[in-house]
Amino acid sequence: MTKNKDQLAEREPSLLMPLRAGERIALSAPSEDAWIDVIQQMDRVYGELIESQIAVEEKNAALESAQEFIGSVVSAMADLLIVCDTEGRIQQVNDALLRLSGFTESKLVGHPLTEVLKGRDPEAQARFLDHLEHNRPFHDFEVLLRKQQSPIPLSLNCSIRHDALGKPAGLVLIGRPVGELQQAYRELDEALQNFEKAQQHLVSSEKMAALGRLVAGVAHELNNPISFVFGNMYALKSYGEKITRFIQAMDAEITPDELASLRRELQMDRIARDILPLVEGTLEGAERVSDIVQDLRRFSGNQTEPSEIVALEPIIRTAVNWVLRGTRDKPEVTITCDPGLEVVSKKGHIHQILVNLVQNAVDALADTPRPRVDISAAPEGDRIALQVEDNGPGIGAESLDNIFEPFFTTKPIGKGTGLGLYVSYRMADEIGGHLEAENTGSGSARFTLYLPRQDAEDGA
Repeated sequence: MTKNKDQLAEREPSLLMPLRAGERIALSAPSEDAWIDVIQQMDRVYGELIESQIAVEEKNAALESAQEFIGSVVSAMADLLIVCDTEGRIQQVNDALLRLSGFTESKLVGHPLTEVLKGRDPEAQARFLDHLEHNRPFHDFEVLLRKQQSPIPLSLNCSIRHDALGKPAGLVLIGRPVGELQQAYRELDEALQNFEKAQQHLVSSEKMAALGRLVAGVAHELNNPISFVFGNMYALKSYGEKITRFIQAMDAEITPDELASLRRELQMDRIARDILPLVEGTLEGAERVSDIVQDLRRFSGNQTEPSEIVALEPIIRTAVNWVLRGTRDKPEVTITCDPGLEVVSKKGHIHQILVNLVQNAVDALADTPRPRVDISAAPEGDRIALQVEDNGPGIGAESLDNIFEPFFTTKPIGKGTGLGLYVSYRMADEIGGHLEAENTGSGSARFTLYLPRQDAEDGA
C-alpha cells in the first residue's frame, strides 16, 4: 500500500500534500497514462466476461442437445422404462409404459414404485420388496403392471444407478410384457430351425458339388473292377462250354482213348487249374464295386452312419484315388500310415473329410512347380493326428482365422463355394474330432484332423 502511495505521489504531488488551515485543495487532473491503464483493465475484464458467457452458452447448448438426445432415445424405446430413487419413488418413465398402463406421467412420477408394480404372488411380492429395499439388481423377474383394467405380466430387469461419487442414486428398471417375450422366443426358435434346415441343405449341396467334381475319378474306379469281372465272366463262359461238351462226351460212352483225346483238345486240366482263381477274382471285383458304391452312398447320403472299426490307410488311398482320377495335373502324393492303424469312428465322415482336404490341396497347387501332397497318420497321445500337407503358397495370414467359416473362399468366383472346409470342420466335430489349419515353417499349408484314439476292443 505504501509503495502505491509513493508512486502516486511521484506522479501527482498535489494530491497527497498535507492541508493547512484555510487552504483549498488543489486537485490536478489524472494523467493520460492512468486513464489508459484503467481502460485497458476494463477491456480485459470485459473480454473475460464475454468469453465466459460464450462458454456458458456453448455448454448450455450441448446440455440441451444431450437432453434432447436422451429424451428421444427414451421415448423411442419399445421396452418399458422406470427410473426411481433409492427410496423407491418414481422419478421418470417413458412413453411405452404410459401407453401400456394408460396412466399419465403426473399420476406416476413422485409415487412409490409399489403402486405400479407388484409380485405375481405373496412370495414373489416379498422378494420384490426385498430387492427394492436393499437396492439389489435382478434379472428376468416376473411382476404385474397395475393397469386401469387388469394387470399385465412383465419380465423385469433392474440395475443400480450411481451418482458422480459412485454411490447408489437409485434404480433403473426395464421390462417387457411376457407375451411379447414368448412371441419373440417362438420367432427366434423358428428362425433357428430354418437356419438349421438351410445349413443341412447347404451341406447336401456341397456334397453334390464335390461329388460332381469327383465323377470322373469314381467312374474310373468303377471301370477297373467291372472290366475285370467282364473279362473273367467271358473266360468262365468259354470254360463252361468246354466242360459241358466234355460231360456230354462222357455220357455218349465213347472209348477211353477218344475221351483222353477230347480232354487234351479241350484243355480240361488247364480249366481245372484256372476256374477257381477266376471265380475268386470275379468275386473280388464284385466286392470292389460294392465297396465303391457304399463309399458313394456314405459320401452323398444323409443317413445316420454307425461307428465302426475303421482302418485308416485304405480310406486315405481311396480318397486320394477319387481326387486324382479327376485331376489333369496330378501332384506327387506320399502316404505314411501304419497299415494296422485303426480307429472306431464313422467311415463315411473320415472319407469325406479326406476327400475335401486332398481336393483343397490339389486346388492350392495349381500354379506350383513340382506339386506334392504329403499325407500321414500316427498316434499322438490320446488321439490320432491325420495330416494333409502340400508344398503350395500356404494360407494367407488374413485368412487363417476365417478359413472354416461358411462361404469363405480364396478361390476365384465360380471355382469354389466356400463350404468344403466348413463341412469338414462340422463333420470332424460330429465324430468327436477336431480340424486345424496352419502354415508350416516352409510356408506351405497343413491341415490336421485329430481323431479320438480308441482301441478296437473298446468300440466293439
